[in-house]
Amino acid sequence: GEMRVETKITLSELIIFLLIKISKLNFIFIFFLKKKVIKEYEQNKEVQYNIQKLANQLQVLRDYLGVPVNINIAFRPVFYELSKGRSGKSQHTLGKAADITAAGLKPKYIAKVIEQLINEGEILQGGIGIYSTFVHYDIRKRKARW
Repeated sequence: GEMRVETKITLSELIIFLLIKISKLNFIFIFFLKKKVIKEYEQNKEVQYNIQKLANQLQVLRDYLGVPVNINIAFRPVFYELSKGRSGKSQHTLGKAADITAAGLKPKYIAKVIEQLINEGEILQGGIGIYSTFVHYDIRKRKARW
């Protein structure tokens, strides 16, 4: 069914957000990763705060678009980033970023709407990255576009 971004995010919903697209990993590793990710999340108040703030922005976007906003992945712990050969300095590790899609809408259009909502002061300034199948949006406070 549709995945709505509510203003209150439960831990189980968050875990679904985090892991919904890590489908190439085998089940045992997903289970291990889930426990480790939950631990990282529970121990980090800053990440919890950021994810809540990010969710509030995505709710505004969802209300404007009028269609479900799907989160491919949001919080990615540093250990996970490093295991993928990344720098570990991504906004995702702070809980400030989400890679999103929206039912039936092209990434370029979603990015345009995010830009418009930022310009209108409806959502926070940050990073917008347009990819072929999704849009990256983060709340880093300064403008970044790619």
